[in-house]
Amino acid sequence: MADRFVTNTLNRADTEFDVSLRPSKFADFVGQGKVRERLQLFVDAARGRGDVLDHVLLFGPPGLGKTTLAYIIAEAMGVNVKSTSGPVITKAGELAGLLTNLEKGDILFIDEIHRLPKAVEEYLYSAMEDYVLDIVIDQGPNARSVRLNLPKFTLVGATTRSGLLSAPLRSRFGLANRLDYYTPAELMQIVQRSARIVNVDVDESGANEIARRSRGTPRIANNLLRWVRDYAQVKAGNKITKDVADKALSMLDIDEDGLDEMDKRILETILHKFSGGPVGVSSLAVSVGEEAGTIEEVYEPYLIQEGYLKRTPQGRVATELCFKKFGLKPKAPQGELF
Repeated sequence: MADRFVTNTLNRADTEFDVSLRPSKFADFVGQGKVRERLQLFVDAARGRGDVLDHVLLFGPPGLGKTTLAYIIAEAMGVNVKSTSGPVITKAGELAGLLTNLEKGDILFIDEIHRLPKAVEEYLYSAMEDYVLDIVIDQGPNARSVRLNLPKFTLVGATTRSGLLSAPLRSRFGLANRLDYYTPAELMQIVQRSARIVNVDVDESGANEIARRSRGTPRIANNLLRWVRDYAQVKAGNKITKDVADKALSMLDIDEDGLDEMDKRILETILHKFSGGPVGVSSLAVSVGEEAGTIEEVYEPYLIQEGYLKRTPQGRVATELCFKKFGLKPKAPQGELF
């Protein structure tokens, strides 16, 4: 019981920490310049007409700011936002309850919208297009359809797997935006801003060291900042320098290239157990003791972007850069794998 209380308290502290660092205005949102510019114009035009904002789709890897942007849009429009997640909505009645409690102009934010059950998703079509909801009550001879009129609302959908969205749902979004990984310079700005909020002293070299190892992701940058802050508080007089950040992140097994223990396990498994590949994701998942979906969604995108891994029809293949990182001689070319 005590352990559960401690765990819940820590989880709540993590959530409060993350929320406190979220910007509430477009001007404070660092990075994603084109997306931010488009969304701000979209909002300004809707407000200028006195109209409700059209539906918005945000997609890209996790931790890049999709939820934050949804709340910034709501703040800019001066409306309320109700937040939920695709897997949570299992029945049409639950969706109806959310939609009927909205007021005109309100935003319904659905995270991981690609995981909505197909039967529930189909109810969204008329809700998004005509602002009505047709629900069938009872079954058999007593079945009847009830039409509910909805206030004009804005659906903001977020997904890490845009390819899994059905064409009918995707076509109903007025504006679709892809969020990309951040540059180290952008992440350094985020670290410096977050450090001011949590009242920790970080110099430029310390902020840059955290940013370089954050895998291009603001959420990871803020999580690493929290750890380095704790390390600095205990061992470095609450001052974060490059050396302090390096020592703190080394305790987490995060190397100078931002690769963590699982990243290195994946790459070393491909190099040593499968001779550099190709290897299928299922075999790789069994070898490293991780779910295949987690490898595809969490680890692979960064490893591919950084050039350590490539995905081919035959499977995953280690690149020349990967061999060099682990001090191995690259395999001799044996024909193109693509």
